[in-house]
Amino acid sequence: GGAVKGGRGRKEGRKGRAGAMRAEEPLALAAPRAGGEAEAEAPGEERSGGSCCSSERLVINISGLRFETQLRTLSIFPDTLLGDPSRRVRYFDPLRNEYFFDRNRPSFDGILYFYQSGGKLRRPVNVSIDVFADEIRFYQLGEEAMERFREDEGFIKEEEKPLPRNEFQRQVWLIFEYPESSSSARAIAIVSVLVILISIITFCLETLPEFRDEREMPVPLPPQGGGLNGTPGDSPPMQPASSLADPFFIIETTCVIWFTFELLVRFFACPSKPEFSRNIMNIIDIVAIIPYFITLGTELAHEQQQPGAGSSNGGGGQQQAMSLAILRVIRLVRVFRIFKLSRHSKGLQILGQTLKASMRELGLLIFFLFIGVILFSSAVYFAEADDPESHFSSIPDAFWWAVVTMTTVGYGDMRPVTVGGKIVGSLCAIAGVLTIALPVPVIVSNFNYFYHRETDHEEQ
Repeated sequence: GGAVKGGRGRKEGRKGRAGAMRAEEPLALAAPRAGGEAEAEAPGEERSGGSCCSSERLVINISGLRFETQLRTLSIFPDTLLGDPSRRVRYFDPLRNEYFFDRNRPSFDGILYFYQSGGKLRRPVNVSIDVFADEIRFYQLGEEAMERFREDEGFIKEEEKPLPRNEFQRQVWLIFEYPESSSSARAIAIVSVLVILISIITFCLETLPEFRDEREMPVPLPPQGGGLNGTPGDSPPMQPASSLADPFFIIETTCVIWFTFELLVRFFACPSKPEFSRNIMNIIDIVAIIPYFITLGTELAHEQQQPGAGSSNGGGGQQQAMSLAILRVIRLVRVFRIFKLSRHSKGLQILGQTLKASMRELGLLIFFLFIGVILFSSAVYFAEADDPESHFSSIPDAFWWAVVTMTTVGYGDMRPVTVGGKIVGSLCAIAGVLTIALPVPVIVSNFNYFYHRETDHEEQ
């Protein structure tokens, strides 16, 4: 089908037939066939000679721009607006014997190509994505065509979120998983956010010197007297007896009780247990409460061993120091609770989705930084090798300098002192700026997409 402007593409000889059809065009015409059958003819259709279906054509006027195509081309997709005669008849103009649509003209090139190519959607370069998506909806090309179009344009497919079949489970799941679903769900979300904040504040405050527990202090060697007849004050490695009664421990216990309750309720109410176990946010929830139970088990074990702690020797002190170091690492995992806030923050969710969608660009960024660090650390080492005041004793020692220079941080703890080293440092800084700037537009584009998608959902 081609575009015909000004109505000059049709022969004058067709006017007689068009005038004869005008009285009957608002309804489908039925003409008896030789075999006694009747074939419905939609308004605006034109026949040529005796060939059936091969030369049936119709004219489509898009805001003054006229297109002429074969009827069989449109009938390939009978569930669409143009492919279904009963749907398109409302747009028929009996005076001009054509279908008139007051729609975007450049977009129709892609719409008509959809029928001509058997289902391929190609957006014209001079049409925006939003406008073409509106045209797809108007011409009723279907959800499958819309999904293919969004995929071709680089949109990320939205995951369907199933709900539990049981009514009670569904209500519980909505309350704990979707804060915007009801007022009670909002209240649960507020309580959860407050508990998370209290837990994080407690985690930070308990490291202050005024509140620091003795178990966080370095474990000294046993007293010179071997710890014999020592008083509790003479045994620094001994675990304090009042650890379980510590206010911070009580607050931590209260927070973990809420976290555990929330996790168990969401687990039993979730629509799919395997999917729930694979969700990254649920894994964070589990990791956030595990350190407490390990700490609690350690506290109880030390409470049971307390009566014999005074007779410990140097080996016992070293063992206790090792166990306390491991315990500190385990308790450090509690800081991951801050990621629990992303469950209740749309901004953090958008940021996480942006980073997930930009993993390829971030991977390229890290790869380029790795190459730059190797090149410039090697170059600055050999440029400074003959200078006695050089800060670079080896190439691995120069890795740190290359990283802070390429990322434009520049602590100044290591710096080149020779002319050659300064030239290498200048090139390293310029290369770092260019390397970091390259993937930024892609990441910003992904962020804008997720942000606008979220705002569109809220408006709907």
